[in-house]
Amino acid sequence: MLAAWNGAGAAFDRAIAEDPDFALAHAARARIHQMNMEVTEARASAARARQVAAAASPRERRHVEIMAATIEGQPKAALSGAEQHLDEFPRDALILSLLLGAFGLYAFSGRADHDAAKLAICQRHASHYGEDWWFLTYLGWSHTEAGNAGIGRALTERAFPLRPANANAAHGLSHALFEQGEPETGREFLSAWLKTHERASFLHGHLCWHVALTAIEAGDPDAALDIYRRQIRPTGSPYPPLNVLTDTASLLWRLSLAGQSGLAPHWREVIAYGDRFFPQAGAHFGDVHYALAAAATNPDALQKRLAQMEARAADGKLAPGPGAIGLCRGMQAFAEGDHERAVRVLEPLMPELVRIGGSHAQRELWEDTFIVACLRAGHGDRAARMIAERLHRRPSARDQGWLQEARPAAQS
Repeated sequence: MLAAWNGAGAAFDRAIAEDPDFALAHAARARIHQMNMEVTEARASAARARQVAAAASPRERRHVEIMAATIEGQPKAALSGAEQHLDEFPRDALILSLLLGAFGLYAFSGRADHDAAKLAICQRHASHYGEDWWFLTYLGWSHTEAGNAGIGRALTERAFPLRPANANAAHGLSHALFEQGEPETGREFLSAWLKTHERASFLHGHLCWHVALTAIEAGDPDAALDIYRRQIRPTGSPYPPLNVLTDTASLLWRLSLAGQSGLAPHWREVIAYGDRFFPQAGAHFGDVHYALAAAATNPDALQKRLAQMEARAADGKLAPGPGAIGLCRGMQAFAEGDHERAVRVLEPLMPELVRIGGSHAQRELWEDTFIVACLRAGHGDRAARMIAERLHRRPSARDQGWLQEARPAAQS
């Protein structure tokens, strides 16, 4: 499970068959059900874990309660409970894992400092893990997302030989190479590594998304679309629905920004998938990606989703706050060809973008859209400022190309 490798669910099923009262196995199985959006099964496994944990140790009971809170939609209780639990039992890696990553409790908390929080809690407990393959993987990725890509890459490369069959390490290294402006190195690494990785493993599609991203960065959208058709599209996808929706919608939007045509059938497939697995507003990271597909295909669906998000914001249930709604409205304006309005809506939200969670690589989608909107609306100066900020963080041939386009527009 910690290696994001295929077979964890079946392994927990075997453990439960051997010992039906093994509370932690039920809790972990519930987590896998949750990731696959098997809501009924997840809640049933969590309830069973609670039931059998009554006879377990206090440590196990707290472990189960934190996992159950995560599954039952109580992220604040799960987050605070995990922090307290780890102070006493820092080597409960599954509990620590709930806090980390682009889709973890910190990332989806709505906090602007979630990248720093992930790094801080890893550093707080580092002395308890030593040369642990899983911990080094996430310590490295946390450094990368907190702006220390060199340290992050070195740590992730240290973790790899300890367990090469580790999709999380491949993922973390891909992010480090992206942040260091080495897309071709990332493409070569992943293309080779994926040959040994089972397609059914839940990160496989997302790692293919990373390969497609490097193709776009290299100015080859046709290659990216080919990867999308073969490896990422939602039809028949075995991956967790949140991964599928976010990967498909974001890649199609990026392809559109790159000038790729003929995307309408793919957009219709994505909105149908979103309607199936995300029929109502709830998971805000899913909502902002659903909005991309709706903006491209179905304005009525977008208005309905925005109304639902506004209701959640009014009830205090939208973690990033109204800024997430603003991002959706900015993308709507862009899709409608109103680039002036897109610039006006998106510009003040750029500092708040981090609150939606995800990774730098995922969030750059909204920055890309703002830059292209600026260029199309004749605001070369604004585009140049954003590009300069990004180039300060990481080198990018694509951004350099946009900067060359922005400078004459700014001068005129």
